[in-house]
Amino acid sequence: VQLQASGGGVVQTGKSLRLACAASGRTGTRYAIGWFRQAPGKEREFVAAISWSGGSTTYGDPVKGRFTISRDNAKNTVYLQMNSLKPEDTAVYFCAADKQFRRGAAQYDYWGRGTQVTVSS
Repeated sequence: VQLQASGGGVVQTGKSLRLACAASGRTGTRYAIGWFRQAPGKEREFVAAISWSGGSTTYGDPVKGRFTISRDNAKNTVYLQMNSLKPEDTAVYFCAADKQFRRGAAQYDYWGRGTQVTVSS
């Protein structure tokens, strides 16, 4: 499966962005999708994940209550709605796919290119 993340940009503190992760290729397989982010000089960090059905979601502590992950399987797309953005949310955001619903980056089999999110203070 191929993944393409989009929707990044430059926003001010407190504003919102919505990222999208579009899947192509083996979309008939039931993949869970995770979002991760990586800031310069830092390790890749778990942001959120959603099961194939959308019935299960999980979030990293820094984004709980501000970010919402959702999916539209008819469009083969997963979304990450990011509200109340902070400068510390600045990073490259990646989406990844795996057959299992997971939080660990090392466990994901497929990765897309990232999209840059910059939050100015």
